Amino acid sequence: MADLEPDHERKPKRTGREESRLAVVIVLTILGTVFAVENLDRTEVHYVFGTGHPRMIFVIVLSIAIGVGIGWFANKRRAGRTKD
Repeated sequence: MADLEPDHERKPKRTGREESRLAVVIVLTILGTVFAVENLDRTEVHYVFGTGHPRMIFVIVLSIAIGVGIGWFANKRRAGRTKD
């Protein structure tokens, strides 16, 4: 007679590399959170056309976003050149 119970699919165990990546992500998340909380003071920023006093965390986040954007754009350009 056929087994009437559904097969229970087991999720494959994480590899050591996946566990290491997860641990690094957790540590970086904790460090980033602590860093953000510690940098809530206002700072003076000299723009091209004036000066502002934003919170330091916004300056940091904007700098990271600009860096990621430039890196992504440069990577796309490099990938486009290798296809030719």
